[in-house]
Amino acid sequence: MNTPTRLAAYGAGLAVVLTGGWLLGDRTDLGDVDRPTESHSGAHAGDTAEGNDMKMTDGTAKVPGGLQVAENGYSLDLAPTGYTSGTQTIEFKVLGPDGEPLTDYTEEHEKDLHLIVVRRSFSDFQHVHPTLDRTTGTWSVDVDLEPGTWRVFADFVPAGADEGLTLGTDLFVAGSPGNESLPEVVRTATVGGFTVTVAGDLAAGEHSMLEFEVSRNGRPVTDLEPYLGAYGHLVALRERDLAYLHVHPGGEPGDGKTEPGPTIDFGAEVPSAGRYHLYLDFKVGGVVRTAQFALDATRGTR
Repeated sequence: MNTPTRLAAYGAGLAVVLTGGWLLGDRTDLGDVDRPTESHSGAHAGDTAEGNDMKMTDGTAKVPGGLQVAENGYSLDLAPTGYTSGTQTIEFKVLGPDGEPLTDYTEEHEKDLHLIVVRRSFSDFQHVHPTLDRTTGTWSVDVDLEPGTWRVFADFVPAGADEGLTLGTDLFVAGSPGNESLPEVVRTATVGGFTVTVAGDLAAGEHSMLEFEVSRNGRPVTDLEPYLGAYGHLVALRERDLAYLHVHPGGEPGDGKTEPGPTIDFGAEVPSAGRYHLYLDFKVGGVVRTAQFALDATRGTR
C-alpha cells in the first residue's frame, strides 16, 4: 500500500490525547539527528504562534497537558527540585483532591504512570516508568541529569477518572548547561544504526497524518517489537512553552492489519501553529531507541 493510501486509511479513526526514552528493564538509545543544510531564518516559529489552543465543546479553552502542576484537584509534588549532575533518584507524589497521596491508578499503555524528563533545550529526553511505594504514595526512579533546567511530566489516569492527566513541573541541576541552542527543522534522525524519516505535515486545529519509516543499512526494518502496546510511542512538545501532546499510533500489534514496520503511522492534532519537537520510541532486539525530530505546524484553515 502506498503512503497516501495508508495515511488516508488511518485518518478517520485517529485522535490525539493531551497527556505525556528509557524503559526500565530495557536498554534505551537516544541518537543524533541529521539536520537540513538550510538555515531557519528569523525568530523560531513558536515565538510568533497564535494562542489558538483547542476548545472544549462548550467553547471554553482547553489547556494543553503538562503546563500546570495542578489540575482537576490533583497536584504533582516533586521534592526536592534542585539536583546535582549525574545519575539521580527522583522522588515525587501525586496528591489527590483530598490532599492525600494517590495510590490507585488505571493502567494506560501498560503502565500506571509514565514520567517524561527532558531539558528545556529539548535534549536528553528520557521516558521512564517509576516504582510506586503504595504505603506512602511515593514514586521513585533513577534518571541521568546534566546541568540546566529540566521539565518533568507525570502522565497518569487516577482510578475511576474519566480521563487522564499530565502534570508538569521544573527541576534544576547545578552547573553550566553548555550549548543549549534549539534544533532546526529535523525530518531524519539516526540512532543506534537505524535511520528514521518522517513524512507528513502539521496544521493547527486539523488532523494531521505523520508516517515514520525505520531502516537500517538502507534496508527497511520489518521486525519492530511491541512497546507500550504499540509498534511506536510518540510524544510531541510545543517549543514555545513545552505543552505536552501524546500522539497515538494508527494501529496495534495483533489487530490483523498493523505490520511490524517499516512504517509507523500516527494521527496528530496540534493546538497552535509553531514548532514542535517529536520523540519517537521504537523497539528492536529488546532495545528501546528514541529518534528526535522537529516540525513546524502551519495555522491550518479552521
